[in-house]
Amino acid sequence: MLDTTQSEAAPPKDEPRGCLFALSQPPLMIFLAVIGCLILMAALHDLLLL
Repeated sequence: MLDTTQSEAAPPKDEPRGCLFALSQPPLMIFLAVIGCLILMAALHDLLLL
């Protein structure tokens, strides 16, 4: 039979999750990477081609 009791290492349910938990989500990191690449490409275009 499976033991479904919570271990002491598990965080309590009342504790809010922090910013690092949000940043660990793959869709958010993909979105931020795309936005960062677009900004980098725009900056390089301004610096090198204009």
